[in-house]
Amino acid sequence: MVNEHIRFKEVLVIGPNGEQLGVLSKRDALERAYSYDLDLFCVAANANPPVCKILDYGRYRFEKQKAAKEAKRNQHVTEIKPLRLSPVIDTHDFETKVRHARKWLADNMKVKIDMRFRGRMMDRQEVGKKILNQFIEQVSDLGTVEKQPALEGNIMSLIIGPKKNK
Repeated sequence: MVNEHIRFKEVLVIGPNGEQLGVLSKRDALERAYSYDLDLFCVAANANPPVCKILDYGRYRFEKQKAAKEAKRNQHVTEIKPLRLSPVIDTHDFETKVRHARKWLADNMKVKIDMRFRGRMMDRQEVGKKILNQFIEQVSDLGTVEKQPALEGNIMSLIIGPKKNK
């Protein structure tokens, strides 16, 4: 809320240099802001009395937008790469999947590994768990397990994240 859009009768006013000007009526606060050739901006509407500051609102908005752009530029989105294994996977296929996972972990990506059980394989879940443990062992130098293997329906899945470099 800025200038005439402020709907409170009395507000606590903070001057342009950060000094408290006290509790003033809305009209007096607006006149004080206009005398500085600045705007009256409500910074804490829920306070009792509401707190308003005298400042250059255009410059304030510009600096907020600039800070938001900078924060967006510096944020890093972690990508999760999926891999699907089977309890009856061959050694070469297993090594290829491990190689992919190691490359992604080195690039600071998370890896989600799904082990799908079909038909009678559901009775032999220990075989799938053994393969997942082998997989974890192969990539343990680059990543740590963030979500332990858990069975959801007929798919056992786990998430491996990259190790933090300190």
